[in-house]
Amino acid sequence: MSAPLKDLFENGKKASPGLPEGMKNYLIDIDGTICEDIPNEEPERMADAAIYPDALETCNRWFDQGHIITFFTSRTEEHRTVTEAWLNKHGFKYHGIVFGKPRGGNYHWIDNHVVRSTRYVGTFNDMVEKEVKIQVFPS
Repeated sequence: MSAPLKDLFENGKKASPGLPEGMKNYLIDIDGTICEDIPNEEPERMADAAIYPDALETCNRWFDQGHIITFFTSRTEEHRTVTEAWLNKHGFKYHGIVFGKPRGGNYHWIDNHVVRSTRYVGTFNDMVEKEVKIQVFPS
């Protein structure tokens, strides 16, 4: 990992670690986000998937800045070899890949750590700040 995780303590007991200030933990989808959208039912297309403009440059810049890059995909473990070969062929820098993300979208990520989500809508580059309405648990 590119930087140490900070130890957290709650009531004198160790808790899950947090990241240093300014460091981000990017979970990035593959199909339809950094390359053309290929369903699991057509794995023969994965090796030659067309890369989206700016995806490689942006992901590698975030990696070089010290952020954690983890690809989080609906592809299954059966697709690991072709997926890693494709990422390496194109020169993506990353820390890990998590396979088996649930398919279908409308994701609601519930966690005790800060979670920020960004929907990819056609331009993959640095993000901007924007005020939006979100759903949260009542305090």
